Amino acid sequence: MLLSLGTRPRLAFVGLGWIGRARMKALAEEGLAEIVTLTDPDASAVAAVLDLAPDARPAATLREALDEAPDGVVIATPSALHAAETMQALSAGCAVFCQKPLGRSAAEVREVVAAAEAADRLLGVDLSYRLTAAMQAIRPLVANGDLGRIYAVDLTFHNAYGPDKPWFYDRALSGGGCVPDLGVHLVDLALWSLGWPEIETVEAHLLAGGRPARPDEVEDYAVATLRTASDCVIRLACSWKLQAGRDAVIEAQFHGTEGGAALANIGGSFHDFAAHRHRGTHAEPLAAPPDDWGGRALLDWTHRLAAGGRFDPEARHLVILHEVLDRIHAAGTRMPGTG
Repeated sequence: MLLSLGTRPRLAFVGLGWIGRARMKALAEEGLAEIVTLTDPDASAVAAVLDLAPDARPAATLREALDEAPDGVVIATPSALHAAETMQALSAGCAVFCQKPLGRSAAEVREVVAAAEAADRLLGVDLSYRLTAAMQAIRPLVANGDLGRIYAVDLTFHNAYGPDKPWFYDRALSGGGCVPDLGVHLVDLALWSLGWPEIETVEAHLLAGGRPARPDEVEDYAVATLRTASDCVIRLACSWKLQAGRDAVIEAQFHGTEGGAALANIGGSFHDFAAHRHRGTHAEPLAAPPDDWGGRALLDWTHRLAAGGRFDPEARHLVILHEVLDRIHAAGTRMPGTG
């Protein structure tokens, strides 16, 4: 049963690691929803968030959480579970907000999006960089043609650290390495800002431990070049454990015939971003910290759910995003015996 307009949604949280806790904190502080049930295999993780949702009931499994008939489910479990758990929640009539990636392949994502459309339920994915103040300032310049024709986009996400959970390094569980973990955010920013252009060609190089990655390995360094049907060149570089002299290098630069715009992290931060518009050698500030953007995507989804939001056709673009990620993996993975 769909929500009546203006009703506070009743939500289940599934997965209470650091990202799940952070998203719950942002939601609890705003008081936009009633958190009715909490699920995590680690009982201490559930105990750690009870102060944020003191009336929530712990549940051993997603199935048990769904017995509470929540309006929506927030999923922050390991990647291998995302597609199946989202499908399970949708089949129970719940809206879903899921951490990225929505699936380990475009095939999984396609199935999930089709299920959300068939169920007519709101589906959201935590592609949170879209809602930074920096990208909110840049995207209109790209979309409205203020920068002229965009002919190149340079995307960078280098992380001095690697994931701390073993499943990230298992290709069957994660679907890949730094590309679905980090690159997904920036490829999404480029395609979203450009209006989801057709990608004609993909070239890529994927490395694992400084050598070409095998099909059964996860990449820890990736470089890819995408060319759109309008001859815009999108270049992606992303990595784990790169020795770059700082915690992270995160950038998205849009180059147009009438100017440019760029998002860049400040001082190696994972959270602080600035945006500038470029006119020749002049850089005009567009946005700067502080900007508390981490939970903004979940808050937006919750507002839409409370307003009676149903399936949004925008979710179909998630399939396009993951098709591009699949093509990067296919183009960049060296098969055994190929040199």
